[in-house]
Amino acid sequence: MEGVSVDDKHKIVVAVDESEESMHALSWCLSNLISHNSTTTLVLLYVKPRPIIYSSFDIADHIFSADVIVAMEKYGTDLVNSVMKRAEAVFRNFNRNVNVEKVIGSGEAQDVICDTVEKLRPDTLVMGSHGYGFLKRAILGSVSEHCAKRVKCPVVIVKHPHDKTTLPSNSSLKHDDEF
Repeated sequence: MEGVSVDDKHKIVVAVDESEESMHALSWCLSNLISHNSTTTLVLLYVKPRPIIYSSFDIADHIFSADVIVAMEKYGTDLVNSVMKRAEAVFRNFNRNVNVEKVIGSGEAQDVICDTVEKLRPDTLVMGSHGYGFLKRAILGSVSEHCAKRVKCPVVIVKHPHDKTTLPSNSSLKHDDEF
């Protein structure tokens, strides 16, 4: 249309972690949500768990040596680097016009993801699903479900192809016309 400007810039936040499901969600996002014609900013969001140790004393007043604390911090940093390298390997295989930003948060995953999305105001949030069943989800909670309810942008929850919570193709569910 003449005189109408279409904004081809999009921002997508993809929550990544150590899981295969999050890398599958990233791959799915690159294949299905990013077009060749647009300039997309892909924000890779990794949330480090809140450190258990806040000082050199734990709740039971045990003293942790500085070496233990340094080793734990190094492990956290190595984990972040490992996840980001895996994510880079995934998006390197796609020939798309994508600007990649990395955001590292610390705390409860569901809160950090929702707060980051509120701050960055992306067009879409993409998350993988661990495929927990009802009982595990009831006990552990679902980060993706929490975020889908709380954030204001569309949320895409990508199931892994090996997710056991999907119905088999020969499902015994009745169709509407069978009632």
